[in-house]
Amino acid sequence: MKNPIRSFTTPSRTIEPPQSISEEARAALSRLVADDGSLLNAQYVMPAPEDYAGWMNMKAAVDAHYAAAAKKMSASLQSKAETVVVETATIHVATPSGTFDARRALIDLHGGALVSGGGEACQVSARRQADQHETRCYGIDYRMPPEYPYPAALDDCLVAYRHVLKAHAPEHVVVLGRSAGGNLAAAMLLRAKNEGLPMPGRLVLLSPEVDLTESGDSFQTNQMIDLVLPRPLRSNNLLYAGGADLSDPYLSPLFGDLHDFPPTFLQTGTRDLFLSNTVRMHRALRKAGVETELHVFEAMPHGGFMGGTPEDHELELEVRRFVMGNWN
Repeated sequence: MKNPIRSFTTPSRTIEPPQSISEEARAALSRLVADDGSLLNAQYVMPAPEDYAGWMNMKAAVDAHYAAAAKKMSASLQSKAETVVVETATIHVATPSGTFDARRALIDLHGGALVSGGGEACQVSARRQADQHETRCYGIDYRMPPEYPYPAALDDCLVAYRHVLKAHAPEHVVVLGRSAGGNLAAAMLLRAKNEGLPMPGRLVLLSPEVDLTESGDSFQTNQMIDLVLPRPLRSNNLLYAGGADLSDPYLSPLFGDLHDFPPTFLQTGTRDLFLSNTVRMHRALRKAGVETELHVFEAMPHGGFMGGTPEDHELELEVRRFVMGNWN
């Protein structure tokens, strides 16, 4: 007779910023908590997948927030960007201000829960990567739901990847994706492989959203612990999928054939809602024989502390080391 599968209930508890992280990181976590101890980001509830007007209103508010942050960051950047349209894909091409090796290229895929983060925020992200890695960066401003559900974003990524390969040898290309962009980065390589395209030199996945079924353990254990992303994104995922099976590898690349993937850098934090996504992706890549690095940061929520903390700086240096290692 099989032993029964049992769940358990935990008592209510108060979570403190740990002493094991920098004072700057502790302050960054504290800024996400209200005076009464509630989570500031917990007030945001995603619309139902079929609520078109609700999604459009939510996107407008989030994009306005992103645009304001991007405008502030833009003043400190040195690179310049131009926007090109290739078939269905809008691409922001950022070029460093100083000398750089024109053979190299970085493809940047922005986050935003599959529905936000495009436009000016995407362009500024590309410029930031161009500055950080001293290379030409292609920021893919992929189409998003509710106007453009799957596979529009993935189609745009493939169009952009083919465009980049016309100007750069694949071994000189690095692909970097954050959160939702990590989903698209991995899905893009799965589809590129299936369509006979060569793999890039390296892949960077920062807290990637690689399992839209949200089957991993941290979707339970880190729910309301991750102060940046306190709740799962089931509604976003269903909206993005547009009726397609969430377990399809092009939607959840964790379940795809990862053989022949390039060396991959993975990052997450112990408070990240997507912790399970990242560690499971690491194991899947290892099983596929892929050279892989896994970096787990203490108490870090989804997307980092985002406050210029020593931990955020350390992560940037690790990513730069990995990316530059492809070109040295």
